[in-house]
Amino acid sequence: MRLDTPRGFRDILPDEALLRERISETVRAVFSEAGYLPVEPPLLESREVLERAGRVKGVPFQLFDTDDHLLMLRPEFTLPIARLVATHAALVERPLRLRYAGTVVREQADGTGEPRQFTQMGAELIGGERGVAEAELMNLLAKALGELGIERWTLAVGSVAPMGAILDAAELEARDACAIRAALHESDLVAVRECARAAKLEDAQVRAICRVSSLRGGVEALGELSERLREAGVEPSEIDSAVGQLTCLYEALGGEARAHLLFDFSLAGSFDYYTGAIFKAYVAGLTGSLAAGGRYDDVSDGLTGGSDGAVGFALSLERIEEALGAAPSGRAQAGRPLRIAVPKGALAEGSHQLLAEAGFDVGELEDPGRKLLIRAGDAEYVIVRAMDAPAFVAHGGAECGICGADSLAEADLDLVTLTDLAFGGCRFVVAAPSGRVEAVRDALEGRASLTVATKYPRITRHYFEAKGVSADVVTLRGNIELGPIIGLSDCIVDITATGATLRENHLEIVADDVLASTARFFASTVAYRTDDRVAALAATLAELVAEEEDGPHGA
Repeated sequence: MRLDTPRGFRDILPDEALLRERISETVRAVFSEAGYLPVEPPLLESREVLERAGRVKGVPFQLFDTDDHLLMLRPEFTLPIARLVATHAALVERPLRLRYAGTVVREQADGTGEPRQFTQMGAELIGGERGVAEAELMNLLAKALGELGIERWTLAVGSVAPMGAILDAAELEARDACAIRAALHESDLVAVRECARAAKLEDAQVRAICRVSSLRGGVEALGELSERLREAGVEPSEIDSAVGQLTCLYEALGGEARAHLLFDFSLAGSFDYYTGAIFKAYVAGLTGSLAAGGRYDDVSDGLTGGSDGAVGFALSLERIEEALGAAPSGRAQAGRPLRIAVPKGALAEGSHQLLAEAGFDVGELEDPGRKLLIRAGDAEYVIVRAMDAPAFVAHGGAECGICGADSLAEADLDLVTLTDLAFGGCRFVVAAPSGRVEAVRDALEGRASLTVATKYPRITRHYFEAKGVSADVVTLRGNIELGPIIGLSDCIVDITATGATLRENHLEIVADDVLASTARFFASTVAYRTDDRVAALAATLAELVAEEEDGPHGA
């Protein structure tokens, strides 16, 4: 009988527990000295109550109690703190400064290697002045990291306000605005550009959306932000508000926080949650943010019917351990050559050609033999299957990589999609045996149920859910054309470039609108915000693709 802990949970033994205790005591002392008072919300909350405040982040563990109430283990602290403040009349003083520390749990899909239990330490400032309150929290974060001995880190600051102002000025249909916001929330800058170009917008507004979503830099970036908002037709008063708050924030920052500051407006997700500035702290070599927070003025509105401006952030205890080098993980190592995940197979030739045009030595990639890791000049190439490239980058095995849009969609990992490389074009289709085409088409149109064989379960489920069709997905690793031929499934969802394989197996395309895919250049969220080489390579590749108007690479 095995005595293992459940997947995603682990025991913490004395040596590590002592370190975690010292970290917690250091952070608590910094927060306490700044006047932040402790609170302890319960581990279990009513999902119904929290959803009045905002969208529940992550996938929580849920259960019914003996009163038949749906409860959940807290997946984060912001909504429980907002509920706590709204519940207790004693907490009426403004500004109100609160701190907390405790465990959160979130469900994670099997096979991702992600933990399901985390420890967060955080601070919330309720009722503070816009701009000044955000700066106070960022200064507090900088002080805590300094006391912990973490020196090399990046404070990435974005805001939901600029993009919101552009979309409001454009008077977009709700569907188009939601699509742009959803793409930005997913850090898919390619999809942001595609959605902007597909919407009925003026050219200046399209340019503004594309540029603002990728705008990054020091305080000088605020000048360009103002110009882009003006070009998009945003009212001067709204420009003054959106940019003025960030300027006020910058001016109120202390020297330590300023020294680590990077304005980055791709950091603008969770539009239904945050209402202003968003900030995250990154350390090169980690696989996620060290701390995350922002302004969330409207959260209390769903609980009390009145807005109660607030800013907060949470520190990850586990990531602090990693940053201090106390949690060996075999992940990314700061200071190494730029490591790029390069795909084998159909995307290899186009990838090699583009990298060569970008000035990289790819000679050994042409015939690597059995080598899987190749050092060439200032770069290291990790040779992987295209569908594995997202996992290698997300888990720190490389800073950036190339794969198809389909591989990124199927992986669904925390990555930044930067550039459409415009080669390796293919599409996903629904296909069925000749004798079953009409039945499958009728099922799609009539929203009946189907059994579908595929190598791409996530993409397939998303497609059929959007169609309103109930689909039982059978995941196969190869020869999925056999599924409908031998009666295992009604149809398949698969990738095709010419349709030759389908024809050879007497399958016909029923629908070709599942997904169109070309190669993408992407990066880890940490590397994009801590390693200037990544953003520089993305810009170079974008310029090269723009110059290649006569045909795709590798055609």
